Amino acid sequence: MSAVIIDGKEIAARIRSEVGSRTAELKEKGIVPCLAVVLVGENPASISYVTGKQKALAAAGMADRSVHLPESTTESELLSLIDRLNRDAAVHGILVQLPLPAHIDEDKVIMAIDPLKDVDGFHPVNVGNLLIGRKAFLPCTPHGIVVLLEKMHIPTDGKRVVVIGRSNIVGKPVAVLLSRKAYNATVTLCHTGTRDLASITRQADIVIVAAGRPGTLTADMVKPGAAVIDVGVNRIPDPTKKKGFHLEGDADFDSIKEIASYITPVPGGVGPMTIAMLMVNTLEAAENTLTR
Repeated sequence: MSAVIIDGKEIAARIRSEVGSRTAELKEKGIVPCLAVVLVGENPASISYVTGKQKALAAAGMADRSVHLPESTTESELLSLIDRLNRDAAVHGILVQLPLPAHIDEDKVIMAIDPLKDVDGFHPVNVGNLLIGRKAFLPCTPHGIVVLLEKMHIPTDGKRVVVIGRSNIVGKPVAVLLSRKAYNATVTLCHTGTRDLASITRQADIVIVAAGRPGTLTADMVKPGAAVIDVGVNRIPDPTKKKGFHLEGDADFDSIKEIASYITPVPGGVGPMTIAMLMVNTLEAAENTLTR
């Protein structure tokens, strides 16, 4: 058996096409969805991510109010910028690219963003609404994961799901999402303190690995026929590549694909879905202004 390779690029392209159509309809009502992506410093990975988001905005016909600030930007200067963007009615979504320079408190910055413009879904108000099942902006990567499962018709109802990684960005929220009645999965959240991880993952119908470490999930840890969603994006030095590195996930793709039923590649799996769901959140933030 060889796994079906989940084409995140193709699924994301379909979602972004739908977003483009809805954006055009909104423009006819005089509203141009607008996202402000704030980048502080020169982190190469962050610059790459922001460039991808800007391309997606342009393709969807949305307005781009991105701001690139120098590494020396103070916390108060960044908070002042966020305050201005909060008060700007033409800006519907605000995303501050993480990580921030060490001298800036990330929690303080996230708290400063208006929850109605928090298209990353990181503000405690949105996190709280996610937890209790109220309408909220869902974090983009977890949302992208559940949409991938839906689009690939991978059943979750009554299934055992193991999530490896307890970050606030991926692990915790995707565990909460999949435990909702809409998905009805039985979810186990594993982390660095988990003992005998393999014995737990081998029981799973779906394994979501978001540990940030290559080789976290190996073939002997996967039940035959399970679906594997790999969230990891690790830059591995590689002098044979033009950029000097290649990307690897957290799962041992080549060995696992021989026993799994489905698996996401890295790159081209979860990554494109994250940006697609950011476009969805930005569009919804703009649509929400019609009812306020």
